[in-house]
Amino acid sequence: MTGQRLAGKVALITGATGGIGSATAELFAGEGARLVLTDVADGPLAELAGRLTDTGAEVLAVRLDVSSAREWDEAIGAVRERFGTLDVLVNTAGIVDWPGIEDTREDAWDRVIDVNQKGTWLGMRAAMPLLRATGNASVINTSSVLGLVGSGSAAAYQASKGAVRLLSKTAAVEYARHGVRVNSLHPGVIATPMIQDLLDEQGDQQPDIVRTPMRRAGHAREIAAAALFLAGDESSFVTGSELVVDGGLTAH
Repeated sequence: MTGQRLAGKVALITGATGGIGSATAELFAGEGARLVLTDVADGPLAELAGRLTDTGAEVLAVRLDVSSAREWDEAIGAVRERFGTLDVLVNTAGIVDWPGIEDTREDAWDRVIDVNQKGTWLGMRAAMPLLRATGNASVINTSSVLGLVGSGSAAAYQASKGAVRLLSKTAAVEYARHGVRVNSLHPGVIATPMIQDLLDEQGDQQPDIVRTPMRRAGHAREIAAAALFLAGDESSFVTGSELVVDGGLTAH
């Protein structure tokens, strides 16, 4: 263990086996959180849970398709049975589809919206009774810089991430007097498995990296550090905000 900024807090992380999800889980474990790790990838989920348990963390692993209301209810039921409380919800699960308006298939559109947008709403809806009961809870919804500015492609992904941004704001207003803070996290170009093939192919000439003043991709641990700030008590007066971690990409 490296610190105690989340000592005693129970944190549920969706998409926990992805690059940002696993980095967040590792950092939160090191800061004393009790973890609920969820994903649809059973094998990697079990491996991650086992690895963190070996470090001394208390971990509950739950298979969860975030687009399913039934599976969300089951997951929150498991949290209630194991821990009886929930302090932090980190909605990290997400998928991407690259085509623009005319080339996006309807089935692809529906799947991206189901996971990224509907999944975020379902998670808040299912978890909110436990979160409200703590009187001091935090929800971190992962959007993107593509939830802030246009790119000319990835129509479904951008629509979903823009929706996550405003969904977070309206939830922040709704629950501000109920002890639940809600913020959105906006990563820029991050070297994760989701885009690694693209980075491998284009390297530092990848257009968004060229447009990034720092001229590099970010690391998953840098997003995890931002999530840690939003999860902990240091951000007790922060709600309805957009925390942008993008190397300056949206600064111009």
